[in-house]
Amino acid sequence: MSPVVFYLCVGAGLWVAGLHGLMVVRHPLRRILAINIMGSGVFMVMVALANRGTTVDPVLQALVVTGLVVAVSATAFALRLARAVLSLSPPPRSAKPHTIKPHPTKSSPTKHRPTKPRTTRDSPP
Repeated sequence: MSPVVFYLCVGAGLWVAGLHGLMVVRHPLRRILAINIMGSGVFMVMVALANRGTTVDPVLQALVVTGLVVAVSATAFALRLARAVLSLSPPPRSAKPHTIKPHPTKSSPTKHRPTKPRTTRDSPP
């Protein structure tokens, strides 16, 4: 098996694994990661296709480098957008709010702060 065929198969496998993750997983962060895995598979196929002849195709390599830059910026935008959407959406019904209850025998140090005793000043004569 030549290296070109190997990288073509690995790239196609990455793309299929990313597609599977995109279709199965519901969490936004994992879906963004699945899309990135699909993109990595496409980049690997493009690099394999660029190296299939006796000479290397510089256009495909330039497209891969440009695609990497675009993929990083699109991932940053997608993560920020997912964070905003998750902060606006209500929590799931199964989630219970986490409350921290103080120990019944101890008082919380933030509730009772010791105060300095007040001193009265004599007014000047």
